[in-house]
Amino acid sequence: MTKNDFYGININMHGYKIKLLLFISIVLFTGALISSAIFFGYIYIRNLEIMPSPINLKNNFWKVQSIDTMKFSRDLAREKLHDPAFDAVIDEQIRNIALTGATHVSIATPYDEEFIPFLNKWVTAARKYKLNVWFRGNFSGWEGWFEYKKITQGEHIIKTSEFIINNPEIFKDNDIFSSCTECENGVLGDPRNTGDIAGFREFIINEYEAAQAAFLKINKQVNANYFPMNGDVARLIMDKKTTEKLKGVVVIDHYVATPEILSGDIKEIIDISGGEVMLGEFGYPIPDIHGELNTVKQATWINEALGLIKEIKGVVGVNYWSNIRSSTAIWNENGVARPAVAVLAGYFKPKSFSGIVTDEIGRPIAGAKVKIYDNLTSESGQNGNFQALLTADKPSILIIWAPGYINKSINIADNDNFVNIILEKKEKNLFFKFLFFLKTQLASQTFIKDI
Repeated sequence: MTKNDFYGININMHGYKIKLLLFISIVLFTGALISSAIFFGYIYIRNLEIMPSPINLKNNFWKVQSIDTMKFSRDLAREKLHDPAFDAVIDEQIRNIALTGATHVSIATPYDEEFIPFLNKWVTAARKYKLNVWFRGNFSGWEGWFEYKKITQGEHIIKTSEFIINNPEIFKDNDIFSSCTECENGVLGDPRNTGDIAGFREFIINEYEAAQAAFLKINKQVNANYFPMNGDVARLIMDKKTTEKLKGVVVIDHYVATPEILSGDIKEIIDISGGEVMLGEFGYPIPDIHGELNTVKQATWINEALGLIKEIKGVVGVNYWSNIRSSTAIWNENGVARPAVAVLAGYFKPKSFSGIVTDEIGRPIAGAKVKIYDNLTSESGQNGNFQALLTADKPSILIIWAPGYINKSINIADNDNFVNIILEKKEKNLFFKFLFFLKTQLASQTFIKDI
């Protein structure tokens, strides 16, 4: 063997070593990549399984859910003022209202010194049944109730402040206080007739500021910015500037022919005012508008109205007028509930039904549609969660669909309040198939471990 041959062999051996090392490096690198992909894929899949999926569940459609007692809490204030037997009547009415799921009870007792003991009875009953109070009274001299002498605007503001400061015990945080309910019916006059829009605005703003200052003085967090007024008056008075001064709330007492008109008027006032709307009074039937009472039609009308109102963004709450002894009453004089009570209760304490929509590897699907009833479809959020508040029985079947996924229907058991829904992708790329493989492997390992 010549020297050149020896060197040739060495060179070839060196080349083979380089190729071998390169091959081993590629194998190791590829193995590391695969191992890393499997490791991080495993971690990803595990995180999908253990990652909490929080959902902020709503309990109610509205912040304020109230029923009005004016026919007894105001109209009988003097007649029953010193009648201890009437305490049982008050207790029964408040109890019935609380059972509907109401958050507030509307009490219309006048704020005059004469009626404070009577007002206290209603408030005490409300606290017994854990209700907040919406004080929807006024001073008798504003409209001339109970033969009281008329008072001026300035006197009204002073009396409002004194009433709050002198009676701190009747108020509770989160109550509502309307110092001048339907102001247009009293000394100030209806701006539709007087034309004094600026004066009306100035008065209710001054009233609010005086009441708010008084509540600060007694250290109570009471909403004093609720000024109930006729819906047509609200259109005139509650422009964006005035609404802003009253902390963004417009309160309308509004009776119209159809639920559709009511819904449309609320939307219009939200747009005009730039604020939120509290439906301070509504009810069915008003004889001049709807004709005489039919309890089945009453329940149907209320159901249709509340069904439309709950879909409007910007509605703070509703106050049904009234509980008893009016054309719109929902209880008979003997305390027996009419069908409308069950309708109100359905909206005041709806059943929560929720769930999460994911794909086959556990990733949340945003924007999935979940059809619950023919007229109720929910949509999943960014974390895949959805929720619906139901006023009727739970559905037996859900239909779910989302772009890029196969539609699905599932049966719901009677005791299911939360459902996990898995949708199958229509097209699956290589990465998805890899993750799905890891998911199935992880599931089988967990199954074996459990055995």
